[in-house]
Amino acid sequence: MAYSVDTEWRNRVDFLNGRKQVADFLKNKWNTELDYKFKKESWSFTENRIAVRIEYEFRNVKNERFRAYGNKNWEFDENGLMQKRYASINDLPIRESKSKL
Repeated sequence: MAYSVDTEWRNRVDFLNGRKQVADFLKNKWNTELDYKFKKESWSFTENRIAVRIEYEFRNVKNERFRAYGNKNWEFDENGLMQKRYASINDLPIRESKSKL
């Protein structure tokens, strides 16, 4: 419920429209990106927009591990709900011994 009904997302190569698509996307993400550890750094903000730098680690269902790097841009509506979210993220395969988070 944190997203506007007509929210618009881009996540890597996925383009999503509406709260239902976002909910389905997130459900799938949390079922496939396991042991998720996340670090976020505020980069910039204005009246209703925020930009953050992200770094996170996870393993997939095949037990392959990754570190992801990227940027997210968020825009909020007049009710404080996220109406736009654009994420540019790159995954780097890692060994468990190379985990930083």
